[in-house]
Amino acid sequence: MQLEGRTIGLIEDDTIMGESLVQSLTLEGCHVDWWQTGDEAIRGLQVTSPDLVVCDIRLPDVRGDQLFRTLASQGSIPPFLFVTAFGDVDQAVQVMRAGAGDYITKPFEMSAFVSRASSLINRHHASSAEKVLGVSSLMIDLEENIRKICDLTSPLLITGETGAGKDVCARFLHAISVRSKEPFIAVNCAAIPADLVEQELFGFHGQGPQKLHRGLAERAKAGILFLDEIAELPLALQAKLLRLIETREFSRVGGEQVMQFHGRIVCSTNRDVAALAQNGEFRKDFYYRISGMRLEVPPLRERRDDIQWLMDLFFEQFAPIASSVLRGFSSLTCDQAIEHAWPGNVRELRNRVERASALTTGEWVMPYDLFPDANKREHPLVRAFTPLAEARDDAERRQIERALAKTSGQISEAAKLLEVSRTTLWDKMRRFGIHAEHTTESPKL
Repeated sequence: MQLEGRTIGLIEDDTIMGESLVQSLTLEGCHVDWWQTGDEAIRGLQVTSPDLVVCDIRLPDVRGDQLFRTLASQGSIPPFLFVTAFGDVDQAVQVMRAGAGDYITKPFEMSAFVSRASSLINRHHASSAEKVLGVSSLMIDLEENIRKICDLTSPLLITGETGAGKDVCARFLHAISVRSKEPFIAVNCAAIPADLVEQELFGFHGQGPQKLHRGLAERAKAGILFLDEIAELPLALQAKLLRLIETREFSRVGGEQVMQFHGRIVCSTNRDVAALAQNGEFRKDFYYRISGMRLEVPPLRERRDDIQWLMDLFFEQFAPIASSVLRGFSSLTCDQAIEHAWPGNVRELRNRVERASALTTGEWVMPYDLFPDANKREHPLVRAFTPLAEARDDAERRQIERALAKTSGQISEAAKLLEVSRTTLWDKMRRFGIHAEHTTESPKL
């Protein structure tokens, strides 16, 4: 069925129409939350997030188009499908221009209604699923913030643990910005000898055959100059970079010509530069200048929803090169990956997937392939003869508990994450002994 497992919010004051839609949508496998007034809908949408809202234009306390505008002004909302009489088509068209999904005029065939509703949901999920940095709420927020600041000229400081993805964020910012056609020049400040950093950054006028060397600041042109591991930069160079930021001018070493800097400086570090500045190990004025705009990349252990997404991403990259028979990761491997601490963050995950893809001999990447350094006594393969039904139940129980924790006990939201109906989720919770007091909803049968 096209709508099976979906949650639909229905705003309809006509009891005959409402009961008919509830019955028809239930037969399609949906869970329906039915509200008969705009006020009920506002309160209902505060505690649930349906895949689609079906709304009548004419309601007893407010017009449907006015309700949509009110909800849209308060934050992100699901797509709306308006049900209109012929005389309300103008209002429906206007609210479509304001961002609503679609409308359908009464009377209508249920098959046409289901087709419209399914199309709206699929389009909404497709647009929201196209994430670049991750699918966890932390990375979605980070991606949205990068999109907001990508075209600014002020310096940016990206912080986070080693391997968390600071370089990826900097390159993503460059790719979506107005500077995308200009160079992205990256320099690891810790990898260049201290006595050569200034020449590498600003260039130099020399003697002999190499009379002119253009530095990284010059080669960046109007693009991005990405200074990785900025905390390792010598104090004297920090002062010269501060001048570059404030005056947007620099001179090559040994030269007198003043050059204009047209790019944007993006810095990154895995160290606490605020503490370093307090201790005199980092210039305070330079720190305040580069940290006016700051983004933090969370470690992988704090965004476990990204783990399997990243595993699949790297698998698609490495598996076709390594083997033609590899099909993916076993469920045991995914479970262990989610529980792993990932001290090396995304870089560690990428390296493990690359190694496993190359060395796995079967069709599926097993736990030992991904974690060959694990203690065999604690390894999941020791339980290789656990009954399949028990292993499946354990995996389902963990997924349900994770979904409930992520949604703060919201059954409808958890069911949507798990792609099952609300009734199915309640049945499984009762079977696995996941008690209702851990949730904020009651079963609706």
